[in-house]
Amino acid sequence: MRYFFYGSVLVALAMVSGGTLAQNLGDIQTSVEANVRDGVSSQARVDALDDQTDELTREYRAALKQLASLREYNAQLEKLIVAQKAEMTSIRRQIDEVTNVDRTIMPLMFRMIDALEQFVELDTPFLASERQQRVAALRALMDRSDATPAEKYRRILEAYEIENEYGRTIEVYEGEMNIDGTDRTVSFLRIGRVALIYQTLDGEDSGVWNPKAATFTDLDGDFDSELRSAMRIAKQQAAPDLMVVPLSTSR
Repeated sequence: MRYFFYGSVLVALAMVSGGTLAQNLGDIQTSVEANVRDGVSSQARVDALDDQTDELTREYRAALKQLASLREYNAQLEKLIVAQKAEMTSIRRQIDEVTNVDRTIMPLMFRMIDALEQFVELDTPFLASERQQRVAALRALMDRSDATPAEKYRRILEAYEIENEYGRTIEVYEGEMNIDGTDRTVSFLRIGRVALIYQTLDGEDSGVWNPKAATFTDLDGDFDSELRSAMRIAKQQAAPDLMVVPLSTSR
């Protein structure tokens, strides 16, 4: 009976020791697994922080490049501003100079127009309406603020050049003329400024400008053939040739 009791006690102790060991091993395994999980989680956080650090580093470097670009742009902008200020100063100086020139040349241009107008009034009255309108257009141009002094001066010189050309050319043109109280269409023959002759379209009446009397002097029929020939040459309907035309001797 005594041996049986001791054996039972040993068996019981063995069973108790085996259960405790198994429990301890289970606790250790659980602890290890928990530590592993904690390590994995910590590594994940480390990886995430590393990614964030890389991203922040890239953003920082991009910001540095942008800052360098902005500094370069600002430097260029400063140079541009300085250049623009210098240009504005130059423009103001030029405006002042132009204003001074305007004060000098404007009266001169008005005197030139006045002289041209007087010349047209006293000259042989060919193309009278056209020439008077040209002078009126110059006066209107002088009142326009959108026309530069250079453009105004150019137009005045152009008008003078046209008047100058009249003295070196011949032409035939049609116009209206009052003959014996009746307005009739006639052909005018202009030979430079030397002669201005008219002839009616039917060839029945003709006359030559008399500058001293400031009127036309009637011509007889002796010049009809010569006038028709001269008009054909002026119209380039005939080859150039010696023209025999009447001239007023009352100059």
